Amino acid sequence: MIARQENEASLGTLLGGISRTGIGCLQNRGELLALEWQEEKAHLLELLIWTVAMLFTAVMTALLLTATIVYLFPPAWRVYALAGFTLLYLIGGIVTFSSLKKRLMHQPFEESLNQVRKDALWLQSLK
Repeated sequence: MIARQENEASLGTLLGGISRTGIGCLQNRGELLALEWQEEKAHLLELLIWTVAMLFTAVMTALLLTATIVYLFPPAWRVYALAGFTLLYLIGGIVTFSSLKKRLMHQPFEESLNQVRKDALWLQSLK
């Protein structure tokens, strides 16, 4: 009878340890997900700010420089000045577009997904 009680206690201890480990793992993953959620919110805010900045600078540049071309250059040179400013607009648009594109390539919840993949591999190795 004493041996049976030791086995039962060991089994209960084992099950308790497994459940505590499982709960700890879930808590760890939940905290990681919450942290990455906050990072994603900050990333989206930054993306929005860059988008607004890009639109604002593009529109203001186009309006102000076009007005400058119309009023400052003599009629014979207006076409050349317009071509120069068009090139400037194009360069500015390319720079802001590439910056925005680079920020859009960011994969959300990357670390959480990596941890879930590691957990799945570990569980498969136990079989």
